[in-house]
Amino acid sequence: MPSIVVAGHICLDIKPQLSETVELAPGRLIDVGPLSITLGGSVANTGSALASLGVHVTPFSSVGDDELAQIMTLKLAEAGFAAPHLSIAPGASTSYSLVIERPGEDRTFWHHTGANGFFDGESLNVGQVDAVHIGYPSLLPGLLDNDAEHLVTVLKRAKEAGALTSIDLAVVDPASPVGGLDWDTIFTRISPFTDLISPSLDDLTSALHIDEPYSRELAERMAQRLLDDGVAIVAISAGSHGMLLRTTSSSERIQSAGHLLASSGDQWLNRTIAVEPIPVTAPETTNGAGDASSAGLLFAITHGASPEQAAHLAAACAAAVMSGKQPTPAFVSQIAPELSAFMKNIGENT
Repeated sequence: MPSIVVAGHICLDIKPQLSETVELAPGRLIDVGPLSITLGGSVANTGSALASLGVHVTPFSSVGDDELAQIMTLKLAEAGFAAPHLSIAPGASTSYSLVIERPGEDRTFWHHTGANGFFDGESLNVGQVDAVHIGYPSLLPGLLDNDAEHLVTVLKRAKEAGALTSIDLAVVDPASPVGGLDWDTIFTRISPFTDLISPSLDDLTSALHIDEPYSRELAERMAQRLLDDGVAIVAISAGSHGMLLRTTSSSERIQSAGHLLASSGDQWLNRTIAVEPIPVTAPETTNGAGDASSAGLLFAITHGASPEQAAHLAAACAAAVMSGKQPTPAFVSQIAPELSAFMKNIGENT
């Protein structure tokens, strides 16, 4: 069974239950529903989706020395994360997000980076894993100093160990310190060492200060820019517009993309695949759907899938989370029957 390190951003999602009519109104007392506190951020979301698919996951993150860190540790144990590697940043607060999500609407985050700001990857033990996924470096300022010097070091170390390297991004707040970084230079520096990158289109355009509405041409342009910089596989999600998967035309680049992808032959060369999202009749949330999509891609690639299977599995994992479910092999096969044989074959060989 492949093993994957999921490192980087982690937080607690603190979410009040809201009705459709709730609004911010200064000076008023607004009645809301129960409060939920759940694991959030890329490490928790991508990691739990991978674990649901049957992958051995090792998380690496930073937390503070506060009460929220105790809740974080408890939640990770309840979620089945064995021996998570949590570096404690003395004096820092554990990261959290207030998730504001009214029924039928996309969510808004009020986010505190907290101890994530101290994560620089130095504690990350790559070992003999098959893939290393770095979640939300755009919310990990410690990785981005000196044009992402620490992030480049982590990626190089993982590649030297023969692991596939993967990055997912988050939307960049232009008013934040990270928003003022030179993301053109950052992408140029990290791309040659990034085998898979799976951002949303909003992640990319916010980082690069591009103010354009969605178009297929814009997604193609962003994908080509990352391929030109040296990424092997680019998967750009765009909500209701689906996902665009594009791959390098360089056989040498595929061969350098971790030992599992290198053994897949030429099926990942020079591919362009667009997939529509799987319809969800009664969506419960969009929170974590992008992370689940990244998990689907990682699972597929590390299990010898074709690009078509990888793209469809990413869509199925996102749909599962939006349905309020975990992307187990059984549920994935239910909502994406075209993947049934692939998932069954993996189960029989595990």
